Amino acid sequence: MNVSVAPSSVGLSQARPISVAVLAMGGQGGGVLVDWIVALAERRGWFAQSTSVPGVAQRTGATIYYIEMIAPDASKPDRHPVLSLMPVPGKVDIVIGAELMEAGRAIVRGLVSPDRTLLIGSSHRSLAVIEKTAPADGTADAAQVFDAANVAANRFIAFDMAEIADATGSVVSAVLFGALAGSAALPFATEDFEATIRAAGVGVDASLRAFAAGRERAIAEIKQDPKVNPAAKPLLAKRFPRLEPIGHAGYDALVARAQRLPEELHGIVAAGLQRVVDFQDVAYGSEYLDRLEAMPREAIGLLHSFAKYLAIAMAYDDVIRVADIKTRAGRFDRVRREVRAGDDQVLAITEFFHPRIEEMAGLLPPRLGEKVERSERLARLVDRGRKVRTTAPSSFLLLYCVAGLRRFRRGTLRHVREMRHLDEWAQRIKKFAAKDPALATAVCDARRLVGGYSDTHSRGESKFDKVMRASDRLAGRSDAAEWVQRLTKVALKDADGAELDGALRTVETLFEDA
Repeated sequence: MNVSVAPSSVGLSQARPISVAVLAMGGQGGGVLVDWIVALAERRGWFAQSTSVPGVAQRTGATIYYIEMIAPDASKPDRHPVLSLMPVPGKVDIVIGAELMEAGRAIVRGLVSPDRTLLIGSSHRSLAVIEKTAPADGTADAAQVFDAANVAANRFIAFDMAEIADATGSVVSAVLFGALAGSAALPFATEDFEATIRAAGVGVDASLRAFAAGRERAIAEIKQDPKVNPAAKPLLAKRFPRLEPIGHAGYDALVARAQRLPEELHGIVAAGLQRVVDFQDVAYGSEYLDRLEAMPREAIGLLHSFAKYLAIAMAYDDVIRVADIKTRAGRFDRVRREVRAGDDQVLAITEFFHPRIEEMAGLLPPRLGEKVERSERLARLVDRGRKVRTTAPSSFLLLYCVAGLRRFRRGTLRHVREMRHLDEWAQRIKKFAAKDPALATAVCDARRLVGGYSDTHSRGESKFDKVMRASDRLAGRSDAAEWVQRLTKVALKDADGAELDGALRTVETLFEDA
């Protein structure tokens, strides 16, 4: 059957809606900001529509909100516009990023165009999971986002909105709303923005303070050079604690002993002492100094690096330490501040644990722990994952008791293994330091491969061991230190170890003709 459709007699409106895209992670108030923008447009009689595509995880699944708004056609009051549900690359008027890398993600997705788009973004950082889990410093380069934004956007407004939110007792979304008002990109008066916040009826006073501060800062930014430079605070030299007595006899004795070391080491040694004593006890701090004093003192740079990584290696992450950290009063106070819980609100924290049989066996004496570790039945029983609410008395008490096992830590399988591994590393450094200080320093710095907990620790330690075996193979070559440094860099960026294995095969080719 043939069906013919007569051409529509309804002409398409040539009026173009204003399009706004908002990119935010959970907890940053992206939904609130979008609701405000829609309510603002409707308050003035405009048609407005919002949609969102929620993500499934932090950063990789951050939500994208999209708004289209258009003024009614006075000549055709019975006509209603059909608005789009999704942003189209190259056709977005305003893009708002609740965090710097969200602004960068909008650029990558093509939502920002130089002939059209106003880009508003907070310059603060909320690190992504991939940045946090990197063996070394995995923080992305913020300067690259600023450079890209200055090229990709028609106008770029950026400043630290999280700092303003904290200062005003509000959230980033209110500051972003103020920045949008200050940009004058929407044809609405400041009073309309403020009335929208009041109409919402939630946290009005704090939101208005944040809104006003964001608006004023945006106006100031517009008056400046159109090219926005990184607004991050300048990097300061690493600040170490002072190596001085604290009024505790045992700890003060360690301080007096450490003060006999070269003065250039006092800062890093003070930090190391605090870390290992907090991890175990004063006697453990004495062991830290024993190992440090056993190293040759000729190379200050090597000693400085060794003091740092020795403390990190001695204060390894085990079940006891994890339980201790999760039950400290300071942690509950910090979480309460971060979620902005009021004094009259009940805070509940749910912890997700997935210990392996190795972690549980590591709490036992060596012989018993090794036997338990080999049990497949126990492994299946343990490897289920647990959800523990540490704000509940029973769960808190359980973790508190586990943290109390610290007094028995020296007799556990995990501690015996960690100390054996540490001593092998220290002996290797000491051996290389006599003939090749550069190689010794490279071997020392390679320790940054080892860190974290559970699978993360195992993967890092495996890669570290491979680099150590390569250092033994390379010893005696003039370029040995360079090769160890290169292998360490490859291992830091290599999640599954494939690239490291390839680099190690390259090392082996150096000896084929020897």
